[in-house]
Amino acid sequence: MIALELQTLGLISKSLDANGLSGQITNYSHASAFRPVFCFDFEDMVCQLSRPQRVLVRTGDNSGVLLVTGIQSNQELMKKMKRPKFTVPQISCDVRAGKITNVEFIVKCPPGCQDPRYHVYGTDVYASYSSVCGAAVHSGVLDNSGGKILVRKVAGQSGYKGSYSNGVRSLSLPRWRESFVVSEGKPQKGVTYPSSLTYSSSKSPAAKAGETARADQSPSGPETAAQPVTATQVPGTTAVEATRTTLPKPSPSADFTASGLRPQPAGQRSKDLGEPALWKPESVLLDAGFVPKEELSTQSLEPASQGDPSCKVDLSFLIDGSSSIGKRRFRIQKQFLTDIAQILDIGPAGPLMGVVQYGDNPATQFNLKTHMNSQDVKAAIEKISQRGGLSNAGRAISFVTKNFFSKFNGNRGGAPNVAVVMVDGWPTDKVEEASRFARESGINIFFITIEGASENEKQYVLEPNFANKAVCRTNGFYSLTVQNWFSLHKTVQPLVKRVCDTDRLACSKTCLNSADIGFVIDGSSSVGTSNFRTVLQFVANLSREFEISDTDTRIGAMQYTYEQRLEFGFDEYSTKSDVLNAIKRVGYWSGGTSTGAAINYALEQLFKKSKPNKRKLMILITDGRSYDDIRIPAMLAHHKGVITYAIGVAWAAQDELDIIATHPAKDHAFFVDEFDNLYKVVPKVIQNICTEFNSQPRN
Repeated sequence: MIALELQTLGLISKSLDANGLSGQITNYSHASAFRPVFCFDFEDMVCQLSRPQRVLVRTGDNSGVLLVTGIQSNQELMKKMKRPKFTVPQISCDVRAGKITNVEFIVKCPPGCQDPRYHVYGTDVYASYSSVCGAAVHSGVLDNSGGKILVRKVAGQSGYKGSYSNGVRSLSLPRWRESFVVSEGKPQKGVTYPSSLTYSSSKSPAAKAGETARADQSPSGPETAAQPVTATQVPGTTAVEATRTTLPKPSPSADFTASGLRPQPAGQRSKDLGEPALWKPESVLLDAGFVPKEELSTQSLEPASQGDPSCKVDLSFLIDGSSSIGKRRFRIQKQFLTDIAQILDIGPAGPLMGVVQYGDNPATQFNLKTHMNSQDVKAAIEKISQRGGLSNAGRAISFVTKNFFSKFNGNRGGAPNVAVVMVDGWPTDKVEEASRFARESGINIFFITIEGASENEKQYVLEPNFANKAVCRTNGFYSLTVQNWFSLHKTVQPLVKRVCDTDRLACSKTCLNSADIGFVIDGSSSVGTSNFRTVLQFVANLSREFEISDTDTRIGAMQYTYEQRLEFGFDEYSTKSDVLNAIKRVGYWSGGTSTGAAINYALEQLFKKSKPNKRKLMILITDGRSYDDIRIPAMLAHHKGVITYAIGVAWAAQDELDIIATHPAKDHAFFVDEFDNLYKVVPKVIQNICTEFNSQPRN
């Protein structure tokens, strides 16, 4: 208790704490030695009385008039006064910002708020429907161990973009009435934060104001205080007009905290540069229609979403429904799917999800176009019942390749196709050929093996190392091994991160790209022997990025000057090592530069022997302007469906490169100033090949 020696008029001395004064000090004496003093709380009064003087004070309950005498200096009093220690309120992970009426506050979050159960909507600026602590983890202010954060309400946004960050998948939202931002839990100088939070309830704002009233005002006086706005509509006015109705000014003891306003500290600007404007309650009433504030605060409907565009994939889960899995583990598998759907912001602009269950034979539980939001997908998963039978994963993969990813079933063409195969133990049939055919069709295969075969069980596995044979690359990205079913939940976040990595998925299909790639190499005299070897290294670097076999990508090459020479065709080499060795053996020819004739030769000698189901890619490398016309041969190549990349070096003509290249030229024509810089083009060409492949419908 902070005590002052107060001498009453005709009464004994007594001690009062800060709450014992109403906040108004009035001079009732006519003596010239007295002067009026005005302040709004006990602490301010002490600051005003910077020298000994006498003033009369009226207590809050008007029970007596006190005479203050012998007031010590401001500095001495401040030393004696002990400020109450600020207590940081603790909240749970599931508390949403919209349930807290305070506009700015510091809270402490517990560990574990990275869990997908705690929904987050938006990036950097979050809809108030979000978990406060979940948003803090998503923004990077906290990690999953918890801690203190500063939360500040701001105005509602017309849209919120979802994203994956720091282990949390936030969702997109078209609009919401209120937002908030989070930062490190460091108090700003001069700002008082609440030690306890005010939560919304069914009571009216006026009732809450009466329960929690306190003097929390700015030293500038009551005339400058912001006016609380209630949701009371004035008869004969519209909802918006009601918000503009002039209300009586509050008394100095009015409750600012309950109405959601906080005074600015002295000397602080009302809006800091680069920070969102402080949210005002009026913005609530300017939503789509007039809704009472208490009704808004208790709404619990799931916000509508159109999907997360940063994770636009067509996703199929192949779940194991065989008899060996048992009912309990099958329920765990369904919960795993539910957790995935919870994190993914499913919708037409983002990921779409379907489920195929397999046993003896596969069957579609629901396809890509059946459900357009996460909530409906979760409900559909709950209804799935176990089929029983064997664990024929290979048959299921073939079924998905032929039937699931069709336009009729919702395949969008421009989104990567992903099939996640879940296997209890091991498949009872072979998966390698079925998976290879799926990859040729442009499907990214992920394998999740739970409780794989033990040493004494491996004799029963039909296809040893089946997971690595099924996936695109054996780098651990496409296959996950889970020790037991009770650890399956740990795979949720890593899997979501991978299936949403659309850039990497696009180029996973460098082994998925079922293509015939023909290199057309300029061997003219201006190239020279040394630079020609650099060109061959460029060809080898590109070829190395593809999985080469008769059913995957095939490589062919020809060299040209005035004349043309086939170095090797698509059907000569079926392994990567054989292709790379063949490229090394190509000898430098030397001569003129007839690029038009070379394109015609490539169409006749290379691509005429291409398989019907293969994409045809021509990669032409030249260092100069052609001696013959390239327009008609280039048009013929485009007409025959050959996708042409033109790589120009040194003296190559940009206008010719643009004519040779498939439209748009910016994605198919590249130029480097010298041969030693050819290596820089490799990732660009690979990325464009993969991206273009994913943009084509595969029905």
